[in-house]
Amino acid sequence: QVQLVESGGGLVQPGGSLRLSCVASGFTFDIYTMTWDRQAPGKERELVASITSYGQITNYANSVKGRFTISRDNAKNSVYLQMENLKPEDTAVYYCRGPRGWGQGTQVTVSS
Repeated sequence: QVQLVESGGGLVQPGGSLRLSCVASGFTFDIYTMTWDRQAPGKERELVASITSYGQITNYANSVKGRFTISRDNAKNSVYLQMENLKPEDTAVYYCRGPRGWGQGTQVTVSS
């Protein structure tokens, strides 16, 4: 059974940092590109960042370039999203996406 479990969300002030984690199970993790998406209230889900199977290539939404870093540890079946200099517009539910869909998401709220 494919499972993706996100963690690390929370409430942070503007300019703060968070690190999201996603642990995967039920599929061969190290052959797939993994992605972080997010969905803000009233908006469509959008891609935030992606990373190829061994981390060779990363891709970021323009809105997060220079602030967010995606990484992975294939030995731990995990993918991470380090978020720096967070802004109120980063407030959303963040989802880890694999070959069969998304996890349950983790809420990130950026507010003073």
